[in-house]
Amino acid sequence: MSQTGRQRYLLGSEVAELLHVSPKTVARWAKEGKLPCMRTLGGHRRYPEREIKELRDRLFTSPDYENVAS
Repeated sequence: MSQTGRQRYLLGSEVAELLHVSPKTVARWAKEGKLPCMRTLGGHRRYPEREIKELRDRLFTSPDYENVAS
């Protein structure tokens, strides 16, 4: 399978940086079903990059965020 067709997964710390929250918050949101994730064989969470970036874009361009950021 080519690299362009393969889904890239992010670490919790990378998601935390993108969403401006702590890694603990990312893990809690995943546990609560608020963030999509998969588990590695070792039990670590990995987050689909495309979906996380889409979420980030929706959150940080929403009218509610604009009001809070001002």
